Amino acid sequence: MQHDHRRLGRELGLFDTDPLMGAGLPYWLPDGALVRHTLEEYVREAERAAGYRHVYSPVLGKRELYEISGHWDHYSEDMFPPMELGAEQVVLRPSLCPHHALIYRSRSRSYRELPLRLAELGGMYRSEPSGVLGGLTRVRAIQLNDAHIFCTLEQAVEEARAALALISRAYADLGVRAARHRLSLPGGGGKYVADPALWERATALLREVLDASGTEYEAVAGEAAFYGPKIDVQITDPAGRESTLSTVQIDFHQPERFDLRYTGPDGARHRPVMVHRSVIGSVERAVAHLIEEHGGAFPVWLAPVQLAVLPVGEAQEERAYDVVRRAGELGLRAEVTGAGEGSLGARIRRSRLVPYQAVLGAREAEGGLLAVRLRDGRRPGALPAEELLRRIAERSARRGTGLWESA
Repeated sequence: MQHDHRRLGRELGLFDTDPLMGAGLPYWLPDGALVRHTLEEYVREAERAAGYRHVYSPVLGKRELYEISGHWDHYSEDMFPPMELGAEQVVLRPSLCPHHALIYRSRSRSYRELPLRLAELGGMYRSEPSGVLGGLTRVRAIQLNDAHIFCTLEQAVEEARAALALISRAYADLGVRAARHRLSLPGGGGKYVADPALWERATALLREVLDASGTEYEAVAGEAAFYGPKIDVQITDPAGRESTLSTVQIDFHQPERFDLRYTGPDGARHRPVMVHRSVIGSVERAVAHLIEEHGGAFPVWLAPVQLAVLPVGEAQEERAYDVVRRAGELGLRAEVTGAGEGSLGARIRRSRLVPYQAVLGAREAEGGLLAVRLRDGRRPGALPAEELLRRIAERSARRGTGLWESA
């Protein structure tokens, strides 16, 4: 069955748009904001565990910044027009890498600090034509999961390989399947930086990364960034359309443009290599793909509501709210769907995307039990409330896509 994230996103109350806000500028409703926040915190946690340090940088920059980075010469057709601020022109940023380059060069660096892994979930903007905008997959305001690793040449392959491994672990936790890995190379035309030696060095290193990872890939001309080749992790939507979710790049261009340096063990100044890396890419595109991949039935840890408590009658509602309060204390997202909201069967059907349903009748209330139903149709039976909550909390903490394991 095919799922369209635009339809499901509205039906499930995840996101919407309004012409008064503008095309390509969706807003997030409470459940969608919860999914997005949970996803962002997952990425931050994974990055911290992998040695990344998080920064914040502004969504505006002087035009001169993007002239130095090369974006203005090679990418300006995708940027919003400059805004006049007194004698200066500022631009909504199309990328985070120039800002991270400035953070790196804000003070002198030693080889002992390398690799320096800087990460950010930051806003950026693309002046997309109206005709290509749609849902969360093509938007004008993007929240990007981005990181830049400043390292020595000798460290670059291992850092890029570790980034690919981080992407693979995230896909397993999210239930995302990579369609293929693409080595994106330059094509014809003048949109690429004219430095053949730079392209050859970076391409050779990325091939080494892919080979060391045992990753099958296809080399495709015309898909590189303007400043260098990249590894793209491709996904497909239900209609078979392919897009890029995650990327890894090795960049010699921007360290040179920004004159980035570090002091080596020999006391001399050396040029670092800049590894660009995005685990889930655009948060908007990632959520769109998750909606379609799972049909709105998100993995337990990502689901807006993890447990629906369904009292059979009004007499059990007080106990149901006690269960929800206890779930909240354990960090779980639970809600009561009361008897006043329809028959038990109707309420069960309405909660079909919730990972766990707990039916609470007179017998269960008296014995401190909950009759458990899983959204995949399994019925583990009646369990003590505390045991069920513990199981859900443990399953959520382990991430992944499973629902239930034997005790």
